[in-house]
Amino acid sequence: MAVVLVGIQSQGTPTEVLERVAIGGEELPKALSALAELPAVDEVVVLSTCLRTELYAVVGEFHPSVAMFREFLATWAGLPPEDVADHLYTYWGPSAARHLFRVAAGLESAVLGEGEVLGQVRGAWERATAEGVSGPVADRLFRHAVAAGKRARAETGIARGTTSLPAAAVTLAGEALGGLARRRAVVVGAGEMGRAAARALAGAGAAVTVLNRTPERAAALAAEVGGRAGSLTDLDRALPALDIVVTAMASAPDAFDAARLAGPPEQRAGRPLAIVDLARPRNVAPAGALPPGVVLYALDDLARLVKAGREARHGEVAAVESLLEEELSRYLSHAAAREVAPTISALHRLGEELRLAELARFRSRLGELDEGQEAALDGLTRALVAKLLHGPTAALRAAAGTERGRVLSDSLSSLFEL
Repeated sequence: MAVVLVGIQSQGTPTEVLERVAIGGEELPKALSALAELPAVDEVVVLSTCLRTELYAVVGEFHPSVAMFREFLATWAGLPPEDVADHLYTYWGPSAARHLFRVAAGLESAVLGEGEVLGQVRGAWERATAEGVSGPVADRLFRHAVAAGKRARAETGIARGTTSLPAAAVTLAGEALGGLARRRAVVVGAGEMGRAAARALAGAGAAVTVLNRTPERAAALAAEVGGRAGSLTDLDRALPALDIVVTAMASAPDAFDAARLAGPPEQRAGRPLAIVDLARPRNVAPAGALPPGVVLYALDDLARLVKAGREARHGEVAAVESLLEEELSRYLSHAAAREVAPTISALHRLGEELRLAELARFRSRLGELDEGQEAALDGLTRALVAKLLHGPTAALRAAAGTERGRVLSDSLSSLFEL
């Protein structure tokens, strides 16, 4: 069994396809259950963010599994298989692990070194565990990935500066408004993106109000950033006085119309308004002509800041990649050792059972033995068994994680009926 990855990401993928393939928070349990019930799927974790949707599964074969997951994603999106398949990427075994490590470290993010993605990786793993569809193989992979992501941020400068999409978007909004200090802002949604946006706004000096479907979550985030909290029904009443609106609600496509958020021009009296849509699928329906001074930013509008941030941190990439290769080697060594451990344990258990059985069979022929003789006989038989099994054990450990290792393991299991 090995890990297969089938994924799709924003780069090179039409926004509509990416949005329809996305597996939102409320839909995740259903998707995890359906994936776990597919043939030959032992474990599964789904990582779905505003920029990517990736399926990590423990399976026996690569090609049949890839075809199965392609069909699943196309069905989930309600699109013809070819419309989805053209944008998918696939990895197997060590390559899947390397990709996940790069994601956790922020090397595969639109904003190089992005901070939120590490929490998203951990959250995807924890959700799969809570739903009972993760297991020892996926646990080991994601545990190492989270550790690798932490090391990358602690030991290199990859996370220096603006490294999150919400922070980048808030920076753009600040430029449009001529600064954020004392600006009145509303954040709609108290999930991960909403939290990051609220923190960035509060850090820039804006007065933040948090609105959410669940008032308790809004209150908790508002308390964290020193702002106010409310429910979604408060939005229309607050709009005329706002300078910035950030939407980040999961599973709420086109919940708002840009023209509605802008409001009648006479209410704004020429005051600028920045609307930032951080959701995938989009919360704000694209608008035609907006009133003067009103701008709408979505995730696809971050190219300029993304490019600047990437250039500023590009020198750290080599150091992060070197670190990740160390972590990958450590992960593969641990995984390989665990892969052959059952065969080695079974072989030594068989050797011990045979040793004890033969001692019992010859016990009557040996007569009375004193304590020293008993110890010598026990030591002699233990040493013989250990020497006989040393060669096969060493060879199996040395070849662990390779095709030769699998052949040796299968051969030993067959020869010794393990």
